[in-house]
Amino acid sequence: MAIRHIADTSSADKEPLVGKKELVAEVSGDSGMNYDIFFMQEAIKEAEKAAKKNEVPVGCVITKNNKIISRAHNLTKKENDSTAHAEIIAIRKAERKTGNYRLTNCDMYVTIEPCPMCAGALIWARINKVFYGACDKKAGACGSVVNIVNSNRFNHTAIVKSGLLQAKCTKIIKNFFKKKRK
Repeated sequence: MAIRHIADTSSADKEPLVGKKELVAEVSGDSGMNYDIFFMQEAIKEAEKAAKKNEVPVGCVITKNNKIISRAHNLTKKENDSTAHAEIIAIRKAERKTGNYRLTNCDMYVTIEPCPMCAGALIWARINKVFYGACDKKAGACGSVVNIVNSNRFNHTAIVKSGLLQAKCTKIIKNFFKKKRK
């Protein structure tokens, strides 16, 4: 059974968009710790590593049973590889760690909304939930520009939660490009 966004369907010819009312609900463990915030903070640390390497600052962690099983940041310049996005690298690491190309019961935390390539990869990997901080209004594929992860045309969909530590995630990427323009 696919779980989909409660979406703005005001325009029949558009894919559903992620609404502001769908911002992340808190998930707390026995200790009262907000795991979602903690995991996004870890993704932010990865984004900061990317920025220090002059890479577009996107960071990602993948979790299973409230434990990080992989982490990554963009390495497209270093690897001279247009597919070396944080999400792709994190998926590859998680697949190796679990010994399975299907990452069912795994969640992804990423600082910026996944692009179409990454959204496709997380569908094929069968990621359960995707939490992202800031929307990508130019290439977002989890509701901003297109909604690949919730398309009923594919055999898997993912639950998407947007806006987790949005201000911090937005600030990192804006500052990076601001420095580039100087």
